[in-house]
Amino acid sequence: MAVRSAAAKPKPMRKKDSSIQKLFRKPKILFPVALLFADAVLVSLIVTYVPYTKIDWDAYMSQVSGFLGGERDYSKLKGDTGPLVYPAGFLYVYSFFQYVTGGQVYPAQILFGFLYIVNLGMVLFIYLKTDVLPWWALSLLSLSKRVHSIFVLRLFNDCFATTLFHAALISFLYQKWHLGLLIFSGAVSIKMNVLLYAPSLLLLMLKAMDIVGVISALAGAALVQIVLGLPFLLSYPTAYISKAFDLGRVFIHFWSVNFKFVPEPVFVSRGFALFLLAAHLSLLTVFAHYRWCRHEGGLFSLLHSRFIQMKLRTFPLKQFSSHDSNFRFIRMEHIATTMFVGNFIGIVCARSLHYQFYSWYFYSLPYLLWITPFPTWLRLILFATVECCWNIYPSNIYSSALLLGVHLIILVGLWKASPEYPYEHDMNYKSSNSKKKGN
Repeated sequence: MAVRSAAAKPKPMRKKDSSIQKLFRKPKILFPVALLFADAVLVSLIVTYVPYTKIDWDAYMSQVSGFLGGERDYSKLKGDTGPLVYPAGFLYVYSFFQYVTGGQVYPAQILFGFLYIVNLGMVLFIYLKTDVLPWWALSLLSLSKRVHSIFVLRLFNDCFATTLFHAALISFLYQKWHLGLLIFSGAVSIKMNVLLYAPSLLLLMLKAMDIVGVISALAGAALVQIVLGLPFLLSYPTAYISKAFDLGRVFIHFWSVNFKFVPEPVFVSRGFALFLLAAHLSLLTVFAHYRWCRHEGGLFSLLHSRFIQMKLRTFPLKQFSSHDSNFRFIRMEHIATTMFVGNFIGIVCARSLHYQFYSWYFYSLPYLLWITPFPTWLRLILFATVECCWNIYPSNIYSSALLLGVHLIILVGLWKASPEYPYEHDMNYKSSNSKKKGN
């Protein structure tokens, strides 16, 4: 007996060694952690040794100073780069930065460095949950010179909008649609580019919830905009709405990264804007009908089913509860794919992409490339080409034409990708079983 007990003692040690070995055999867990740490070191080196580039920070601080000084007329909030053109959430974020940093650049860069790492951490989490990329390809998320510059050398508000969107996307992945809509609306309040995700998001909500759930979630998002803009809506509502939500702005041709090859008279024309808008809406409709709603019989079949549901529905109070009998759990991969592709279509059809706009879709680029049927070597070439085009300053007719060409190649690859089944097969069954066991 003594011999047997002595022989049994080493077992816990073997089990411990086995657990450590198993941990090191999971590069998909260890690699993102190592990548996050390495990028944190890189960001600290950039902040310490690379000179800050003065572009919009002083203008942001001037606009915030006017707001903090009591000005509520949006048409009078201006900086050295022009009038304020962002919704009210922008003012609250940068007012906080002015309070914390005193308007100084270096401490703001440190805070933006933390923001960069938080954002990267959320992006890595999204990639791990969707499991689309091989573990080594996650390194692509840290290889952009331009994106590092946007965050810690330029301090653009795009960084906050992008980070909040990724937080909203995580909520959507976990089917927290109402919470996600609140965060999404917060992102829109900082910069309206987040609205490029709105068509895809609305489609997903129609799949996941009945009409009452969709309306209540949208109402929550609208309420966020009203609350944030209330000081301006009560004082000068016309000025606020016209400036903060101006969808008809014409950008300067010189700064265009994607359509520099288009002659300036054409670039600023209304006809070119309408053509791109028509292309945008057409592509969204085609992808929604033949790709995103394929398993529901197409876009119009889904809309018809929701219309019929709305006509037949009665509205007893109990049906406004969060427990909806028509709720369907959507697969994480389908949510991410629909959101990222919808945004990318908007990027392809955008009349002008400025350098900071790269952050609008960079973090989805590896995902998009890996859901295409392209071989890995072509994916890497396309990724490198996009990055190269965004690092050419100033852009020229060749770099912008090349960027558009690569975007179109990726779009064709996304069209050829096989649509995945959107719903979790066993979610409703599991939840009903768990309720029965609880009873």
